[in-house]
Amino acid sequence: MDTLKNQLKSQIIEALNLEDMQPDDIQNDQPLFGEGLGLDSIDALELIVLLDKQYGIKLSNPKEGKAIFQSIDSMAEYIAAHPTK
Repeated sequence: MDTLKNQLKSQIIEALNLEDMQPDDIQNDQPLFGEGLGLDSIDALELIVLLDKQYGIKLSNPKEGKAIFQSIDSMAEYIAAHPTK
């Protein structure tokens, strides 16, 4: 699971062009939106695309996405529980 979390951090940094960040700068339980990492709704769309492209997971319910994108931990748990690739 740690490998998946580190992979997610790298993919998020790349997908969102967070040029000054390193994977170690993101805590696994840190909120991705709001006061945490500070992502916004446009970033949420990029995360949805990332899940689809990298993991074959398609999200159609916005409420589901809100729960999944709470943190790196919640994203990794969802991906592990819904393997498609």
